[in-house]
Amino acid sequence: MIELKNIKYVYHGEEDTTALDDVSFSIFEGEWIAIIGHNGSGKSTTAKIINGLIEASEGDVFVEGEKLTEENVWDVRSKVGMVFQNPDNQFVGSTVEDDVAFGLENHGVPREEMVKRVYDALDKVRMRDFAKKEPARLSGGQKQRVAIAGIVALRPKIIILDEATSMLDPEGREDVIATIQKIKEEQNLTVISITHDIDEAANADRILVMRQGKLIQEGTPKEIFSQGEKLVELGLDLPFPEKLKIELTKRGIHVPDEYLTEERMVDWLWTSVSTM
Repeated sequence: MIELKNIKYVYHGEEDTTALDDVSFSIFEGEWIAIIGHNGSGKSTTAKIINGLIEASEGDVFVEGEKLTEENVWDVRSKVGMVFQNPDNQFVGSTVEDDVAFGLENHGVPREEMVKRVYDALDKVRMRDFAKKEPARLSGGQKQRVAIAGIVALRPKIIILDEATSMLDPEGREDVIATIQKIKEEQNLTVISITHDIDEAANADRILVMRQGKLIQEGTPKEIFSQGEKLVELGLDLPFPEKLKIELTKRGIHVPDEYLTEERMVDWLWTSVSTM
């Protein structure tokens, strides 16, 4: 679905700053990819280049095999929806339904089809009952679900979540991720999650680790998080089960070497540690 080849991006100012340096990777249809790294690693710059919001200084971007250019950027962008960190910055309508309809109006979708898509999208994010409400009166999690509905209504093939859950409390974050997972399964969406939330990244099929503008590692959550404290040395956090494994090991309790999700860690604790 997406291929980046030797991407370089330089921010020009009093001193030029290289944000991305020879970054190459591929993303396949239906994958959930998490891109992680500390601040300034190049995560969000990568997302903006994929979506055509900024142009790479060097290298090529391909979306569904089509090279991204100035001439086709709008067509390519229609395939890639983007949900940003602060949903308030995406709202333009006076009501929830108006806001979800905004992008469809810009694309010239006929009214009958537009109404169908608006309410279908609101159903998918469980916000139909709020269609007549003002977006400003919603909770943070509800606002983000409306922002997602606005993208889903456009029916892109790829959704990029650019720190889309970072301003939410744990319950809101979990709700939004569950919503995206459900839509992904129903529509075979390709999802790219730019995130600081390691527990969110643990839900991905594959993780790309970035540092100082370079792609330094990629692999499954199991492959990435089983490195334990090596990730901490890179300035990254660890999922709670991995932190717990380290602490249990320090106390002389043998823990399985393989990566354990939170659910599998709970199962292991019940079956093994509770009998000690």
